[in-house]
Amino acid sequence: MTTGTVTLHRVLRTTPAKIYRAFTTAEAMARWLPPYGFTGKVQHLDAQVGGSYHMTFTNFTSGNVHGFGGTYKELVPGERIRYTASFDDAMPPGEMQTTVTLTKVSCGTELHVVQEGIPSMIPVEQCYLGWQESLVHLAQLVEPDIPG
Repeated sequence: MTTGTVTLHRVLRTTPAKIYRAFTTAEAMARWLPPYGFTGKVQHLDAQVGGSYHMTFTNFTSGNVHGFGGTYKELVPGERIRYTASFDDAMPPGEMQTTVTLTKVSCGTELHVVQEGIPSMIPVEQCYLGWQESLVHLAQLVEPDIPG
């Protein structure tokens, strides 16, 4: 079984700390991670090395739900996040690994996302499109600087 990889790069007008928080807070994940046409729920999220998370996406058109979860392998606040993911029903099978790297730049934060081990039954371009949509949601969440 061959697997695929997607690599994404963005510069967001915000701090590395704010993006890191969006990747490690349940309410934020449910808000930005689901791609267009999906809603999300986080059942649990324990953002520490060795901790786990589980969430579901619901297709708003059909109502179909698919769950996935994994383990946090590396967490360096404001710099790096590495976690695994696999689907609840093992279809598609296998474990993916996502690495997020954050670098402060003059106009905000450079964000690199690499997701490896995408099961062969998922077209890589479909996964890439979903990530692009999710990153639009992420920018909408983290870029506004709204005073308390």
